Amino acid sequence: MSYSTLNLLLLLMLVAWFWRDSLKVREVAIRISRSSCQSHGVQFLDQTVALHRLGVRWLRSGPKLRRVYAFDYSLEGSGRRTGYLVMLGMHNVSLHMDIPQPPQPPAEPSEQQQD
Repeated sequence: MSYSTLNLLLLLMLVAWFWRDSLKVREVAIRISRSSCQSHGVQFLDQTVALHRLGVRWLRSGPKLRRVYAFDYSLEGSGRRTGYLVMLGMHNVSLHMDIPQPPQPPAEPSEQQQD
């Protein structure tokens, strides 16, 4: 077996590993995004996530792939907003959704002591 054949075989194995790993991480990202939308009471649109950015993060344990996924959600069924989920390996490290906080009722004035 020549070096070029061996290199090609190694490259194909690396591509197959990356593709399989990406599918597993994407399924985890979909579950996390769907669950987060449900817990915030918003609608998870398209039922999927899209890879937004890919990079390598060096940790003490070695290099890990850092993937940023984007997903769409809707507050009231109309209009789209985009959320972002950061995965480091198979673990969620960050999730960002811009959800407005409900208005807080005005604070009741405290009773003032009279002098």
